[in-house]
Amino acid sequence: MSVITDYQIYYRTSESDYYKLLGVAPSASAEEIRRAYHKRAFQCHPDRNHRGKEAHRKMQELNEAYAILSDPITRREYDLPRGYGTRATKFKKGSKVKISANYPSPYSGHTGIVDQEPVKDTFRFWYMVRIESKGLTARFAEEELEEPDD
Repeated sequence: MSVITDYQIYYRTSESDYYKLLGVAPSASAEEIRRAYHKRAFQCHPDRNHRGKEAHRKMQELNEAYAILSDPITRREYDLPRGYGTRATKFKKGSKVKISANYPSPYSGHTGIVDQEPVKDTFRFWYMVRIESKGLTARFAEEELEEPDD
């Protein structure tokens, strides 16, 4: 089965547990996953292991695991059938949120209030956010929202 991430296609060559492969818990943060990947990649890199075929295969598995677990959406798709991950909402009604600057939205960087209880679909929660400075309410996926700085 193939997975498309950032316009690159990664083929799942194994059905191994990516968390176990990287040596992290399923509840690990993105930073913990990144650190674990770099540590394992340094140890298993083919250049350090005399270009062995086993080292090359191991490095491919590590790259595959990191590609899946570093992207929040593909990680959720990986976690869901395996029973990993919590399905708790990130924000409640009345929470103050900031629209992430990483998403191409005309409201990036604006702060708003969650107007209704979130609605979940298969992979994420959707929030209706009232943006006071613009005088409107818009729908955002949970990946587009973050805690405000203040």
